Amino acid sequence: MAKQIALFNHKGGVSKTTSTFNLGWMLAKKGKRVIIVDCDPQCNLTGMVLGFKKSDEFDAIYKGKGVRNIRDGLAPAFESRPTAIEPVICVKIKGQAKMLLLPGHIGLAEYEVTLGIAQELSGSLVTLQNLPGSLRHLFDITAEKHNADIILVDMSPSLGPINQNLLMTSDYFIVPMAPDYFSVMATDSLASILPKWASWSRQAKTKSVLQKATYPYPDKNPKFLGTIIQKYRLREGKTPSAAFQKWIDEIEKGVKSRLVPVLKENGMLLPNKIYKGAGVKPTKPLIQMSDFNSLIALSQKHKAPIFDLTDKQLEQTGVVLEITKKSMRRFHKLFSVGADQIVAIIDNA
Repeated sequence: MAKQIALFNHKGGVSKTTSTFNLGWMLAKKGKRVIIVDCDPQCNLTGMVLGFKKSDEFDAIYKGKGVRNIRDGLAPAFESRPTAIEPVICVKIKGQAKMLLLPGHIGLAEYEVTLGIAQELSGSLVTLQNLPGSLRHLFDITAEKHNADIILVDMSPSLGPINQNLLMTSDYFIVPMAPDYFSVMATDSLASILPKWASWSRQAKTKSVLQKATYPYPDKNPKFLGTIIQKYRLREGKTPSAAFQKWIDEIEKGVKSRLVPVLKENGMLLPNKIYKGAGVKPTKPLIQMSDFNSLIALSQKHKAPIFDLTDKQLEQTGVVLEITKKSMRRFHKLFSVGADQIVAIIDNA
């Protein structure tokens, strides 16, 4: 069965979407079949991958035959239709045959309140008992249909019921960060929120009504893979500038002293030997990289990862081209090492 990895932080602007896309592409380069799932109602991942800029461009994937987006995939459960949930027909991604997109839908936000009620009642109402287990069920049968190994979930920056469900029904999770004051605050906030979510999930797994549902609430206990710190400037092209390094140090301090201990208490860490075998320290960033600068715009324009753009796509020459390619090689190495570490953990956990 495919392993589900959630990329979550309730703070916005931490590159969750670009991290999902680039990490998914690198994992696919390493031979894994990957489905990237857009669970943000803003649909930024869908728009970036498919090159959409206007809302009417989404019509093709919303009005096509069959189940082609996350909202339509969940509709049988959330709208009490007399049909079973079916796998989503994922979108092929040009240039990477091993990676697929499960498109998002702005209408996913309409299910937030209903799911929240279902989760607060822990399935005590028959009409709602199928909802808590429906998201993971949809992803699992979609992954099975497409023979996927890994499901990467791009989540919205919120603390709503959908994110609570997505995270607690995942196998692993990564917390993207930006080196700033708000990410430091978010670290403290997550240390308070995640134990509450874990407690709710433990209770949900004991409710017979949820286990006997058409879509049973899954027996999952997500494990922390680490943080991804991105979006800072380099000093002399090598290390973070002093201002950014200050926030990186503060984030690492918060992760080590507050977040990791709480995760350990709630069974959300892997055994130390698994981390050590993969060369990972959960208190340190899984991937740490500078701002993508102009590469992000070119990546979105050509629907390609920042580390695999061609010279023609870069639209540069001479010294500027060489400097850009040097940055690309650095990003390629960082994502490559990070992907190797994730694969090592998944394969040995």
